[in-house]
Amino acid sequence: MNVRFTPMAAALGLAAGMMLSSVAHADTIRIAIAGPFTGALTQYGDMVKEGVDTAIETINAGGGVLGNKLEAVVIDDGCEPKQGPVVANRVVNEKIHYVVGHVCSGATIAATPVYNNEGVVMISPSATSPLVTDGKNYDMIFRTIGRDDQQGPAAAEFIAQKVKPKAVAVLHDKQSYGQGIATAVKADLEKAGIKVVLFEGINAGDSDYSAVITKLKSAGADFVYYGGYHPEMGLLLRQGAEQGLQAKFMGPEGVGNPDINAIAGPAVEGMLVTLPADFTTDPANASVVKAFKDKNRNPGGAFQLTAYSAVEAIAAGIKGAGKDDPAKVAAWLHGNSVKTPIGDIAWNKQGDLKSFKFDVFTWHADGSKSVFK
Repeated sequence: MNVRFTPMAAALGLAAGMMLSSVAHADTIRIAIAGPFTGALTQYGDMVKEGVDTAIETINAGGGVLGNKLEAVVIDDGCEPKQGPVVANRVVNEKIHYVVGHVCSGATIAATPVYNNEGVVMISPSATSPLVTDGKNYDMIFRTIGRDDQQGPAAAEFIAQKVKPKAVAVLHDKQSYGQGIATAVKADLEKAGIKVVLFEGINAGDSDYSAVITKLKSAGADFVYYGGYHPEMGLLLRQGAEQGLQAKFMGPEGVGNPDINAIAGPAVEGMLVTLPADFTTDPANASVVKAFKDKNRNPGGAFQLTAYSAVEAIAAGIKGAGKDDPAKVAAWLHGNSVKTPIGDIAWNKQGDLKSFKFDVFTWHADGSKSVFK
């Protein structure tokens, strides 16, 4: 049977469809996951997504937030600073009110002005550069991880008190995150009276670091701190071993990626890395850990539980505000603490955590890690 619609019927049908769409949309609160889902640092984005997905599933199973379900929207920035504003503007245009991300500090720094100006709550579970928040007077920007100037002193104190090297070299990848943490470590080492014999940047993405390894050997470095990500650290470890460099290596959470084992090979054994404390061992987190494992996800990576906690903070903020209003959610977060798998967290005026614990881990050739004792 052929059915013909008059213009009036078509218009009524369109209006009804729009009303149904509006009602359906009102039942969902979307949270963007902004991070690298292409490129060399994809696994960091995957860590954050695992945390966000697990938190959303848990919260939705418990009835959602104020009767609304949460929904994740994945948006790729490739960890590229130039993509930060592009992603942020897409979030604004799609009328998404909340973001977990960005993952890398460079992209985060570039994106935050857009979010703050447009009234979007952003909580990064991984961007540690102080430049994300320092001197910005942002109201809408938060983190669920510590800063480089919390992590740097922890690393420097460990090096000075536990390792006690004769000559330290500090390298970095010339990027916001890597150079920032390396600079902080260098400053704190020098305050502790540890000699820094070399402070130098390398080019991320290069395949041959022979020249810098030669410099390390010439400088007599017996300890190397590298600020950056796992691809370059893996090459430094492998090529250093091949060239007979006798030095211990250490890096921040950006090198704590299982993919480093394939790059470095056996040379990765004994690498030291600062990471968020292992919250999976807390008995209070047993149900959270089970929720991850039930989905074949790893709760023990660098950013899974900080991302999970970011979602819990957003949910708590919406409940505390009594409505899905990002400005009111931000105001509530600034004035309250939230119970999460990483502890009871609270923020200072600029959106940084008031406290955060980094531990030092020893990385092993089988991909596992253990707290340094």
